[in-house]
Amino acid sequence: MDRSILDLPFYGPEHRQLSDAIFDWASNAMPEIDHHDTDNACRKLVAALGKAGFLRYAVPAAYGGALDELDSRSLCIARETLAYHDGLADFAFAMQGLGTGAITLSGSEALKQHVLPKVASGEWISAFALTEPDAGSDVGAMACEARLEGDHYVLNGEKTWISNGGIADVYCVFARTGEAPGTRGISAFVVYPDMPGFEVAERMEVIAPHPLARLRFTDMKVPVANRLGAAGEGFKVAMRTLDIFRSSVAAAALGFARRALDEGLSHAKARPMFGHTLADFQLTQARLGEMATDIEAAA
Repeated sequence: MDRSILDLPFYGPEHRQLSDAIFDWASNAMPEIDHHDTDNACRKLVAALGKAGFLRYAVPAAYGGALDELDSRSLCIARETLAYHDGLADFAFAMQGLGTGAITLSGSEALKQHVLPKVASGEWISAFALTEPDAGSDVGAMACEARLEGDHYVLNGEKTWISNGGIADVYCVFARTGEAPGTRGISAFVVYPDMPGFEVAERMEVIAPHPLARLRFTDMKVPVANRLGAAGEGFKVAMRTLDIFRSSVAAAALGFARRALDEGLSHAKARPMFGHTLADFQLTQARLGEMATDIEAAA
């Protein structure tokens, strides 16, 4: 894996050290997992990433993290390196940060103290529940509702395509609270799977296997204290969280691409053909050269 991009002044020595540490761990110490049993695989990976100290980059230092605040460069480095080795390892790391990003940014001190250290250690798995059957990119079309009744909200509705759904210990859920139409009337909440009214309605299968579920909430009581930020500010909370992690999605794709290039090079050098190797032919060299150029341009 070519990591010369880290020589640019945009990165510091701490970023190169992080890349080296994760690459060494992923090459030599990452646990063997069964990709056909993604629930247990993700649990093992989260525990191992926590034990190795890498999940500390998903939460602030005040709550067991490695840095004072979330650093997009570190998140990108971690995801690119993990994705190069195993897509599920990248997924396990990314969801620990995305699932609790809203708590980091807008949670009360009590919620931060209760949740974030457990996520940083790998004791808990987190999830981010925004998408609905009829509201994906159009968040303002959200139908899931949280009705205020005294010191709690009553949550009703569904979420779908929720990563870590069914295995998470804590969920950040977004629901309509009615302060205004569209995106201005949405609030964010922390919920736990043992709350009455929480249901995993369906486990979902996709081409790239990972824990995924449709969730249903039926008259589920959520304390007001579990709200993240002010009422009606949930859309802003969601967008601030996603903004931190958006670039890391591209970094993971870069890790996959670097692995594809390295696998292609290895195969081309080893594959005999007409008394030569596949790599000796001009067309092969051109294709691999184009791949390398595209990857470096993306980096």
